[in-house]
Amino acid sequence: MSEIGKRKDDHLDLAARGDVGFHHTTTLFETVRFVHDALPELSLDEIDTTQRILEKTLRAPILIAGMTGGTERARGINRQLAKLAQARGYAFGLGSQRAMHTDPSVAASYQIRDVAPDVLLLGNVGLVQATQMKTDEVSALARGVGADALCLHLNPAQEAVQAGGDRDFRGGLSTIARLVGELPVPVVVKETGCGISGSVARRLRGLGVRHVDVSGAGGTSWVAVETQRAEASRRGLGETFWEWGIPTAASVALASGHGFDTVFATGGVSTGLDVAKAIALGAHAAGLARPVLQALEGGGAAAVEELFDRVEAELRTAMLLVGARDLAALRRAPRVIGPDLSLWLNQAGG
Repeated sequence: MSEIGKRKDDHLDLAARGDVGFHHTTTLFETVRFVHDALPELSLDEIDTTQRILEKTLRAPILIAGMTGGTERARGINRQLAKLAQARGYAFGLGSQRAMHTDPSVAASYQIRDVAPDVLLLGNVGLVQATQMKTDEVSALARGVGADALCLHLNPAQEAVQAGGDRDFRGGLSTIARLVGELPVPVVVKETGCGISGSVARRLRGLGVRHVDVSGAGGTSWVAVETQRAEASRRGLGETFWEWGIPTAASVALASGHGFDTVFATGGVSTGLDVAKAIALGAHAAGLARPVLQALEGGGAAAVEELFDRVEAELRTAMLLVGARDLAALRRAPRVIGPDLSLWLNQAGG
């Protein structure tokens, strides 16, 4: 197995069973409280959770967020989860396609269109890698999996603590501008667990970016993942930056004010109430990753179905209890913002 492949399987093991969550930092979704509507004048059955994103209609505003690719184990995970996304009408994200670019023989681990022909499919490549690639090479990654859009992932914190990780992040802005202008599919700029600030959101909009995935802090810490993979003598740096990042709720609210067509909320989302709060703060859909992987590893596809049955029931119940017939109404629902999130919004604007 290649070094990239070994790293991918290490990531899966740690995400499923390791101590890689934030220890103190939360998503701050817990600081958002909806105002209860005791007279909703709604039937639960008439609540509409559909959402139109990137020219496809999702049955619910849910993304199975990109996790893996590049190994035989990853192939099985991608195909099982993509098949489920197809059946449930969700969006589906692939893990980084760097392995596919480096070694075309592993391309099959990213191929899911035969089992999920209609899903909103997001390809994925790191911005640092894309900076070193021609537009045609990046386009080939999206075309090779039939992606509807391509995520350019930002992960400077993860790379900074990863043994052998990238250390040079120059040229990112010009690369984003080039790919937004030249790729035949839309670009989604996404973080990987540290969030997108208001300032970065403003710069991205200035480059013509229309879609972002904030991937904020409070769920899996990819600094923690690389810290766990590091030799003992090298773990100090990662332990110092374990809690680094912008909480997901703050990042959603900060990004949503900049006029993006799509804001995905990923990073620590685990319940339908989290999804509802993300929508209310300005997201268009919310993504789950680690809880899905843990369910799949622990109980197979049936356990993932059970997880998403619960998430959808929680989302619909939240909508009922605020009197929101659809997601547009949910965005207008009265809510109370707690002091921790208010501090982020007041002091980290942009």
